[in-house]
Amino acid sequence: EVQLVESGGDLVQAGGSLRLSCAASGFTFDDHAVGWFRQAPGKEREAVACFNTREGSTWYPDSLRGRFTISSDKAKNTVYLEMNALKPEDTAVYSCAADHSPGSCPYRPDLWGQGTRVTVSS
Repeated sequence: EVQLVESGGDLVQAGGSLRLSCAASGFTFDDHAVGWFRQAPGKEREAVACFNTREGSTWYPDSLRGRFTISSDKAKNTVYLEMNALKPEDTAVYSCAADHSPGSCPYRPDLWGQGTRVTVSS
C-alpha cells in the first residue's frame, strides 16, 4: 500500500513548538520532492516547507523561514516539520505530499496524507 500518514498535530499555546511527522509506507522518499502544506479555514492551501531527498535542497516561504524546519530520518522513512514560535495564524490542517519533481517542492503531487490539525491558541 502506497500511503503517507501525518501525525503530531495538537492544540498548543502561542509561542510553543510542535514537530509533525509524515511517514511513508509502500515506497521510500528517495528521489522524491516532499512538501508540507497547510490550509486554514477560508484560505487557499499553501506550501510551508519542501525538501528534495536526492538533491538535499530545501525551500521555505520568506514568511516562515527561520521558524519552520523540514528534516528527514531515512531509517524511519519519515519527514518532519519542526514548527517554532507558533502563532494563532499558524492554525491549519497540515498535510504532506510527494512527487518526483526535480526541484525542492512537489509541483503536481499525486500522493497526499490525510492531514493533521494544528491549533494555536492566543
